[in-house]
Amino acid sequence: MSAIGSNALSGLNSAALGLQVSAHNVANASTAGFTRQERVVAAQPEGGVSATVRNASQPGTDLERDLVDQMQLSYEFKANVLSLKAEDEMLGQLLDLTA
Repeated sequence: MSAIGSNALSGLNSAALGLQVSAHNVANASTAGFTRQERVVAAQPEGGVSATVRNASQPGTDLERDLVDQMQLSYEFKANVLSLKAEDEMLGQLLDLTA
């Protein structure tokens, strides 16, 4: 896989994990003693990102933040899909030139 594809795939995985975390937080918002989770994203030296989950430092919920995160994550997801589409189009044009 190319660097573009690899970077986009890691971004898609990170966004998907973020959506899972946000959904978990919303689903458990009314649970007594609940501590929300957070996605932690780190750049990788070889390119792309890694994402992990940790418990928030403060117990309780933050539904406003979770809803904003969901909107942001949908844009992250779309941006990475567009990167994959652009790579596919570039490879297709390259093959057309060499054929």
